[in-house]
Amino acid sequence: GEVVGPAGPTTSTRMDKFTARVLADTGLKVMIGKAERGPEALRAIAAHGAVYMIAVGGAAYLVSKAIKEAEPVAYRDLGMEAIYRLRVEDMPVTLAVDTKGNSIHEIGPKAWRRTA
Repeated sequence: GEVVGPAGPTTSTRMDKFTARVLADTGLKVMIGKAERGPEALRAIAAHGAVYMIAVGGAAYLVSKAIKEAEPVAYRDLGMEAIYRLRVEDMPVTLAVDTKGNSIHEIGPKAWRRTA
């Protein structure tokens, strides 16, 4: 009766070099992972008006329960690594990179850094 099995996030930095192409070729607007993104990916996210959300590693069960519908739309031959169109409700994720490429992984440490 599950829409998908465990839906744990992966470390997305390994996809940074492909982000611009994936966004351009698919029209993808939301990505979910669990790690910071590098400068190349931040530029691509901003250029395409997309966002990047992070989920806590180890929360695959909770993430999967938020997925109400799942349809593979690109790279189906990659199986679990395919791109899916999801309908979700109350998914436990946090906005990490906004449509302008601003990253919480850069903003957060700067805001909390102590100055001498």
